Amino acid sequence: MKRPRPPSPPSISAAAKPPLSPPPTPILKQKLQRTGAPKWLPLKLTQTELTLPLTFPTGQTFRWKQTGPVQYSGSIGPHLVSLRQRAGDDDTISYCLHRSASPKAAELALLDFLNAEISLAELWSDFEIKDPGFGEVAKHLRGARVLRQDPLECLIQFLCSSNNNIARITKMVDFVSSLGLYLGEVEGFEFHQFPSLERLSRVSEDELRKAGFGYRAKYITGTVSALQSKPGGGDEWLLSLRKLDLQDAIAALCTLPGVGPKVAACIALFSLDQHSAIPVDTHVWQIATRYLVPDLAGAKLTLKLCSRVAEAFVSKYGEYAGWAQTLLFIAELPAQKALLQSSQSIQLVKSSEKKK
Repeated sequence: MKRPRPPSPPSISAAAKPPLSPPPTPILKQKLQRTGAPKWLPLKLTQTELTLPLTFPTGQTFRWKQTGPVQYSGSIGPHLVSLRQRAGDDDTISYCLHRSASPKAAELALLDFLNAEISLAELWSDFEIKDPGFGEVAKHLRGARVLRQDPLECLIQFLCSSNNNIARITKMVDFVSSLGLYLGEVEGFEFHQFPSLERLSRVSEDELRKAGFGYRAKYITGTVSALQSKPGGGDEWLLSLRKLDLQDAIAALCTLPGVGPKVAACIALFSLDQHSAIPVDTHVWQIATRYLVPDLAGAKLTLKLCSRVAEAFVSKYGEYAGWAQTLLFIAELPAQKALLQSSQSIQLVKSSEKKK
């Protein structure tokens, strides 16, 4: 299974296939009440710790939209938030609450979502000691963070991602999202709170198939049903996986319909605090055979070799290997690859000039 490779930023234009149908149940909408211009507040994170274009349109989440030149908007629980990055001496990150019953709770939820307690500067310094080549890449791609999403939201998104392309995944995720409470509109994009398990349980496989989900429809309805049968409820069960060892968390996720090792690793890394999880696909395999396990170049990727690749990343980078792998994956995206090649060319020119 190939990991979807998003453009940077991803295209949200209509796909060649017919558009997805509207949700089966109309969503009541209310206009946001504003008393003036949106109020932007400092987030106290610099570009060294967070670069929006290297975090949001990189395949971790498909629910956030680009709503400005360097601005992304999305919902975190009941909060509708925009993040903006302004170029300058301090590369200030600021946020705007479009809808929230509690500004303080919204700020805390946002910082939690951004994994703000984890210092990228410290992580990357450690990675560079272990791998000087990582430092060469990282200095051009500062601020690529791993998000800490709601587990149910992350799980459903990656069920939609199975053997799929970015445009289609986004349309499917938008359809599912539209079943939740309407939160408002930002720059023409509508945003909803992600639907609850109970709401998702009222969507039939037939409705999802008619909306263009194909075989993934049975995985979503089957997973929702399986979660509802968990003691204490599916939401609590998913959250409990944050306390398990990585392999136990992966094994638990793989009991859900449609969840294989690669999808489970994505969910574990992007929502369950499993920082050493390595989602291995053909792209990560190519990275690994170039830098970590060159002796495997040309071999056919199997489940056994996927495990070996994951072990190689952890052996090289340690307990936060998933963060290192995420940056190396982002570096392979077309726009970032062009940036790196351009930077390397400049360095070669400068080196040549010094020799003269």
